[in-house]
Amino acid sequence: MCGIVGWIVEAARAPGEGALAALAEDIRHRGPDGSGFWRSATADGRHEVAFGHRRLSIIDLGGGHQPMSSADDAVTVTFNGEIYNYVELREELRARGHAFRTESDTEVLIEAYRAWGEDCVARFRGMFAFALFDRARQSVLIARDAFGKKPLFLAESPGRIAFASEIPALLGLPGTDRTLDWDALDAYLVDRYVPGPATFFSGIRKLPPGCLGIWAKGRLDVRRYFTPPFAETAPDVTDFGEAVRLFEAAFDEAVRIRMRSDAPFGAFLSGGLESSAVVATMARHARGRLRTFSVGFAEAAYSELDHARAVADLFDTDHTACVITPEDFAEAWPDALAHRGAPVTETSDIPILLLARAASASVKMVLTGEGSDELLAGYPKHRAERWLALYQSLVPGVVHDRLVHPAVGAMPYGARRVKVLANALAERDRSARMRRWFGGVSSAERLALTGRADPAAIDDFPFSIARGSGVRRTQFYDQTSYLPDNLLERGDRMMMAAGIEGRMPFMDVELARLVARFPDRFLVGHPKGKAVLRAATARMLPATILNRRKVGFTVPTGLWFRGPLRARLEDLLLSGASETRRILRPAEIDRLVAEHLEGRSDHQKVLWSLANLELFLRTFKPGLGAGQAQSRVA
Repeated sequence: MCGIVGWIVEAARAPGEGALAALAEDIRHRGPDGSGFWRSATADGRHEVAFGHRRLSIIDLGGGHQPMSSADDAVTVTFNGEIYNYVELREELRARGHAFRTESDTEVLIEAYRAWGEDCVARFRGMFAFALFDRARQSVLIARDAFGKKPLFLAESPGRIAFASEIPALLGLPGTDRTLDWDALDAYLVDRYVPGPATFFSGIRKLPPGCLGIWAKGRLDVRRYFTPPFAETAPDVTDFGEAVRLFEAAFDEAVRIRMRSDAPFGAFLSGGLESSAVVATMARHARGRLRTFSVGFAEAAYSELDHARAVADLFDTDHTACVITPEDFAEAWPDALAHRGAPVTETSDIPILLLARAASASVKMVLTGEGSDELLAGYPKHRAERWLALYQSLVPGVVHDRLVHPAVGAMPYGARRVKVLANALAERDRSARMRRWFGGVSSAERLALTGRADPAAIDDFPFSIARGSGVRRTQFYDQTSYLPDNLLERGDRMMMAAGIEGRMPFMDVELARLVARFPDRFLVGHPKGKAVLRAATARMLPATILNRRKVGFTVPTGLWFRGPLRARLEDLLLSGASETRRILRPAEIDRLVAEHLEGRSDHQKVLWSLANLELFLRTFKPGLGAGQAQSRVA
């Protein structure tokens, strides 16, 4: 697990090794255990290829230094991530005649490329982003893992392509366009995150998940090598008992291979079904006492610490619990935003950062339950999607708009989830509804803020699945947009900010291929969702964990905005220093703040988005473009 940087640049414009070292220093937190640099001219002398690396030692602590070259210097790679099936791949490659000098998965990557070329990426069960120079072909291969657990950002300018694991590293490189991407801003207000491949900066984009790019002779061509199985796999497992047995075996393997580590490791334990299942499965394979870590709040309605402690006691783990105060939250907030290089989209980013800092005192790697809801249709929206078509066929849109929506709108402050459901039920367009389930503002609210119509999706791929049920199409969207561009960014940035690695068994590609074979009822058939997972863990977990109400990782920001964080909110959104008031309509911002502070409506989601937008503008100071700010609020 590491951080990577580098460039491919016309030789006459090469910045020099000092600039490469500076880029790597910007991501030092991702790899505090060491650094390495490599530079080479192409055979024709026209371009320089340069790789930088920061290392967090997890596998082969003494032998996995990077950038790493093959024994004959024909291939060189800088690699961020882990290939969990590297042991099996190494044995397969040895049988084909490949020799190894180290025990690292990095060398397995090199030899896999030499054996299978760019098709090697389809064989990797893991999380990765890497750049690889092939001296014979005079080409550079860049790639990102199937679901996008590891990041790779690109900054392109005339005669140069630069890349890095995090946005801030690229911002310090001369020639990077720091202008605000206004389309990305529009999408952020609707989605609460920036869908890929865009970022908030016009000059920086993401390499999409499941994609690879090949640079040769001054040109980079990008193609997709992985599409989530829900797009093409038809359900063919018809017996629930068989589905449970298959899931048990696949999940057990997904956990087991993620426990491969030469450094101390543990697990994040919320006390919910998913993380409890991970810990229960780890306990089967652990050679010693597991370390577990949980985070919560003094506000009991928002905290799962007691449930986490119960699971920790059940499996006799060495457990650490962290209680986050509003003061802790406020102090860490700017750090979280700085590491993301973007607004903090989820309030839970910050507790994860603080939990990772606490865990880093004793471990270098943790397993988490991230991705389970997106894989197993575990959100209430998935269960609602199952019946939504029936509702819309029985309740005409005009009836919903004139009767149901006003009635829901009149509900008291605490009915936020019911209002989200009502807004989604009203949306007949499936792609728009997918964005509404967890989105920030409605079409009307966004129009009031910006004066502009709703933006089109930046990338249509998450909406491209042409067949399947509403549940499956929603899962496909989750796995190609909401998960990689929001939740997985959170997990990577917050954990790597503390110098620890997060591994996610639910994001295993083989497990995803299996679950895609299950019909909807095996997932959403249980009143609380994730029917297969509940059945598969019934012998490992007590009924109190299996059947309790899902709390979710929610921070009480709605309460804190009216209390200990009120002054911070008012400074960010109401003061004369507010940049957001220049690019959005101040009167609408004032209304949202007033209604929330007075307890008339719960606007915590949109206020969080706006407050983070403001903090982002103050921190990174992107260029707004001549006349852009004024035209946006005219």
